[in-house]
Amino acid sequence: MKSFAAVLAAAVVADLGSRAQGAAASVSPIGKVLAMLSDLQRKIIKEGEVVQNEYSEFAEWCEDRVRDLSHEIKTAKADVENLQAVIDEETASIASLTTRVDELAESIASDESDVKEATEVREKEHADFAAEETELTETIDMIGRAIEVLEREQAKGSASMLQMKSATGLTQALSIMVQAELIASDDAAKLTAFVQDAQGSDDSDAERGAPSAAAYESHSSSINEALQGLDDKAQGQLEAARKKETQALHNYEMQRQALEDAIRFAKKELDEAKKGIAAATEKKSTAEGELAEAKKELAADTDAKASLHHDCMSRAQDFEAETASRGEELKALAAAKKAIEEATSGGSLAQVSMLQVAARAQASRSSVVRLIRDLARKERSTELAQLASRMSTELRRGAARDDVFAKVKNMIQDMIAKLEDEAEADATKKAYCDKELKETTDKKDDRSDEIERLTTKLDKATAKSAQLKGQVAALEMELSKLAKSQAEMDNLRREQHEAFEEERAELEKGLEGIKLALKVLKEYYGKEEADHDRSSGSASGIIGLIEVTESDFSKNLAEITSEEETAAAEYERVSKANEVEKTTKEKDVKFKVKEAKELDKTSAELSADRSSVQTELDAVMEYYSKIQEECVAKPESYEERVQRRDAELAGLRQALDTLESETALVQRRTVRRRVALRGGRLAV
Repeated sequence: MKSFAAVLAAAVVADLGSRAQGAAASVSPIGKVLAMLSDLQRKIIKEGEVVQNEYSEFAEWCEDRVRDLSHEIKTAKADVENLQAVIDEETASIASLTTRVDELAESIASDESDVKEATEVREKEHADFAAEETELTETIDMIGRAIEVLEREQAKGSASMLQMKSATGLTQALSIMVQAELIASDDAAKLTAFVQDAQGSDDSDAERGAPSAAAYESHSSSINEALQGLDDKAQGQLEAARKKETQALHNYEMQRQALEDAIRFAKKELDEAKKGIAAATEKKSTAEGELAEAKKELAADTDAKASLHHDCMSRAQDFEAETASRGEELKALAAAKKAIEEATSGGSLAQVSMLQVAARAQASRSSVVRLIRDLARKERSTELAQLASRMSTELRRGAARDDVFAKVKNMIQDMIAKLEDEAEADATKKAYCDKELKETTDKKDDRSDEIERLTTKLDKATAKSAQLKGQVAALEMELSKLAKSQAEMDNLRREQHEAFEEERAELEKGLEGIKLALKVLKEYYGKEEADHDRSSGSASGIIGLIEVTESDFSKNLAEITSEEETAAAEYERVSKANEVEKTTKEKDVKFKVKEAKELDKTSAELSADRSSVQTELDAVMEYYSKIQEECVAKPESYEERVQRRDAELAGLRQALDTLESETALVQRRTVRRRVALRGGRLAV
């Protein structure tokens, strides 16, 4: 599309040509030179505007790129800090779990050693019991056989029995039986050794109602009773050994169960700790890889920003140098144009007659007014229409005056200056609006992204904290139930033990009375002589019944004692398991509470950061609304205003050039005419 200035110039030329009345009025060479200089000036100015636009776009790109790189560097630094924090946290977790693994491994090794040691002791105790049981069983068998042999020989009335009556003790009686080949010498030796061993336990034998070893020696008249006493002694020792073995086995089983439970719980915790170490190691390795990548990206962004700064500064310096050079060129062109105009103010333009000049001047006046009026009508400009009216009035009033062109030119120049000032102010306003809108939009987007990032982190931290607090609440509830269960079990164990102590006291008291009664009856009815007829038959039945009662009491006492020991062992086992479970859960609570507090602290910091950023965003949004209202909500866009004003300026400059050319011609012709008139007067 042709520019309005070019159209206006063509119209002026055509109008001037039609009003020259066919005269051979060619354009002067000086005028052409001046026009060429003006065209060159406009061309340089246009090139400067193009370069200015290109540099403005490049400067805006530099600002955008610097802002983007700064944001990326800021984000990369935050990522580096976060990843380093994750690495430090996982390193501490690995160290803590490793310490716990070492402690658990040491505890497991110690418990396993205790199990092994207890097993070895138990095997030795069992071996000793087995040997003792075998020996006592053989002794009881030998005593039984000896009693059977004596009863048989007594029934026969053999000679060996006569020798028995002369025996002064059990040892001598056994020797007589060996000599009579009633028992083997090995059996006699074992029985003799058993009698000698029994001498060290007289107190215990007295409690059982059996005669002491001294009694065996003094009661030689009753060998059968002595052997029966030995049998009771052996039976008692066998029963005690078996009871001791049962108790030792029970204690071993309880100890082993407790140790194995502790080992099982420790191994479970050890496995969890090892899994935690593996997970923490994996998370740490991942974070280290991401940290290396983040540092690499940070270094690249930092280098890119430095390189960008250098390139942008170099381009700015080049632009300043180019602008300065272009200004010098325009200054040189203006100086050349001024020199030509001043040098051609004489008579070198006397090619046109006064009549032609006058005609062309009149035509120029009309065409200029018409061009301004047409321009005002086309652009719908009230100011241009008023200018055309003032110009027409001035031209009509001052047609005969020489200064009419100067006044009209001043009008046009004032309007041009006014339009240029408006254009400059509008361009400044446009640059200001573009800059403010761009920066405000970037700030708005940056703050919005920051709020979104902080909100995401805050939501994650809050959710994780809530999850940990829920787990802590569940663990505390489980600990409460465990404590309640342990307290109930403690009360039940105490009640069971109190009931056992009460029942045992009653049984022991009853058993003591029964033993005392049995001893009294046996001693009395065991005498050979009495001063009256004794009820030996009834007494034997009573003694037998008392012995049965004694056996029942002893059995009941042994049963409740065994039940009490079993219940106590079970209580200890469950209590220890509860203690292990309690310790584990309390540690979990401690760690989770600590982590939840750290997350709450992080959430508070994130919330404060988000509030601060939100305050900044609110201020940015308020300013954004104001700047939009100031710069965006306009009925006429900046591009439309520039296009309209450029057309007005081009037309006004074209009209001004026309007036300047014609004014120069009129002035030169006027000077010549005055010179000619002055010369004529001198001639006359």
